[in-house]
Amino acid sequence: MRTRTALVPACLLAALASASMARAENLIVSVSNHRITVTPNYSGEELVLFGSIERDRKSLPPGTGYDIVVTVSGPRADMVTRRKERKLGIWVNVDSRQFIQVPSYLGIFANRPIDNIASPDTQRRQQIGLAGFPLPQRLGPDVANVVASDPFRSAFVRLRTEHGLYREQTSAVTFLTPTLFRTGIPLPAEVPIGTYDIDIKLFTNGAFVAKTETAFDIVKVGFEQFVANSARQHGLLYGLATALMAIMTGWLASVIFRKD
Repeated sequence: MRTRTALVPACLLAALASASMARAENLIVSVSNHRITVTPNYSGEELVLFGSIERDRKSLPPGTGYDIVVTVSGPRADMVTRRKERKLGIWVNVDSRQFIQVPSYLGIFANRPIDNIASPDTQRRQQIGLAGFPLPQRLGPDVANVVASDPFRSAFVRLRTEHGLYREQTSAVTFLTPTLFRTGIPLPAEVPIGTYDIDIKLFTNGAFVAKTETAFDIVKVGFEQFVANSARQHGLLYGLATALMAIMTGWLASVIFRKD
């Protein structure tokens, strides 16, 4: 009985030592621009994220290999994916699936393939990689995440990837030294406006070690910002003005190209 009792404090001490070891590394990161302005001639941009791994005397031994996974997620929104079938020579929608509050932009950047960094279970737990990132769907009255091979999820990811809004790049993070790293974050021209969260996680030997977070904003300026604010704050007047402009444009075109 005494032997069993003595084992409990030993186990607790081992767990605390392990937790202390896991917290021995700290991440310090910064992005090249925390506020991106979208103008009429905006054609996309690439941010640069720099980071360093701070070690203390409780850290893992020098020379330990690290892995970095950077996850960038844009403003969340509800989206719908539809499945079409050809019937009587016409493509029609036969089924659909609604995705609830999923990122409008999702970028995964790592120094090597995600499967080589962590096990599938760790990927799901830490939500790293496109396969491990939750994309909840409405299933009847419930909302739940599904497996990565789900047809609607696969189609949704594929369509977003084709537009450059979802991506997984497994050689995008470069270690400049054993503890200094950088990565580029490409932003296509059609990126949505809003706040983008950046989640940086550190792994070693398949184990999660540390994490940190930062963010940046994409905002409209000039005439585009005026139009966006008008549409959002004065919807009725904006709609009437748009309809009037369309009527005037049609009338002006008929006058210019009228054949006498």
